[in-house]
Amino acid sequence: MQLEVRLAIVFLFGLGIGALINWSIYGLSHFSQARGPWSKSLENRRRDWFEFLPIVGWIARRGEAEKLGSRFWVRPILIELAYAGGMAALYWWEVQRHALWPPLLPAMLPPMAQLHAQFGCHALLIAFMTAATFIDFDEQTIPDGITIPGTLLALAWAAWLPDARLVIPSGVSTHLQRLHLYSPGAWNPWLDSWKGLAIGCLLILGWAIALNPARYTLRHGLRRWSRYFFASIVGRWQLLAMAAATCAAAGLVWALPLPREHWRGLCSAIIGLAYGGALVWGVRIAGWAGLGQEAMGFGDVTLMAMIGAFLGWQTTLIIFFLSPFAALLVSVAQFIITRDHQIAFGPYLCLAALYLIVYWPSVWDQVGNFFGMGGVLHAIVASCLLLMTGMLMLIRLAKRALGGGSH
Repeated sequence: MQLEVRLAIVFLFGLGIGALINWSIYGLSHFSQARGPWSKSLENRRRDWFEFLPIVGWIARRGEAEKLGSRFWVRPILIELAYAGGMAALYWWEVQRHALWPPLLPAMLPPMAQLHAQFGCHALLIAFMTAATFIDFDEQTIPDGITIPGTLLALAWAAWLPDARLVIPSGVSTHLQRLHLYSPGAWNPWLDSWKGLAIGCLLILGWAIALNPARYTLRHGLRRWSRYFFASIVGRWQLLAMAAATCAAAGLVWALPLPREHWRGLCSAIIGLAYGGALVWGVRIAGWAGLGQEAMGFGDVTLMAMIGAFLGWQTTLIIFFLSPFAALLVSVAQFIITRDHQIAFGPYLCLAALYLIVYWPSVWDQVGNFFGMGGVLHAIVASCLLLMTGMLMLIRLAKRALGGGSH
């Protein structure tokens, strides 16, 4: 099929996904808004068929601006066009140009199936991140309705299409190494045993428990805390059922006579989920311990967990250190335009993730060697979190001293 035809198909398909992104933005947000062509007509009439189409449906609703706000239809149209055009550009970049792959010998050109698997993985992640970004801009929150399905889909994609993982660039390659748990080193075979499956299931269960929004305190003793804690978990039995089903699916991938790459892809995605979530959760804890307030919302935790499941734990560390630069640029422009100093950090994590996807080979060339440090790298990250906690405590004490005891 000619490239022009493939790009047109990707663009049209992207318009459909863009419409689903808009549905998510207005349907899954806390303050749901009946703005889309799929919502009930404000005039209580039956909608025409063309009102359900991308772009066209928004244009057809321009007459409802009096009730929904002036030019309410502009942003959704731009989102659909931007996603569709962006996916066509990403398809050309990844599939046609092989831009995310290292230089290969002529006899080793990447198979089209692998290129499409990788592109599909990134297109899905960008769709979920786009929906999360605009909900976070609107409400300073990221709903579980975005991150939970996205994470589960990332795990399924990693198990079904392990070739979708990022390729590690290393000069002109005679063989390929895909990003996994131990990259840039070799895979440790012990994770192929039942111990690897047990660790994966424990991490999945921990993720499901962490999603429980219940609040509890040690103020009344450990016994009462444990009673409330387990009662809150049982009350959200759907999360336990989801974890059990996910663990059962992981067990099938591990036990069935499939190539080991399927399990290794899934195992790496689970570790990415846990590491990404723990990294942002650590910052959240540091902010609470140092300043007595949330430094990042829990939606940022689940968002980074989803990104880690799609891309791997190494990418979450890179994204975390890239995101402040994105936040600095965008937040300054936001303050100049709106005078709003509140920063929704989720969009900047997404922007950093998008940058990493597009410029993956050059990013890995710059920082890939750090991941060969093994446990030393994790010790450095933990030390940075402890230092951050200490600095925030000092800032808090300084504010109290200068403010006469006020926060």
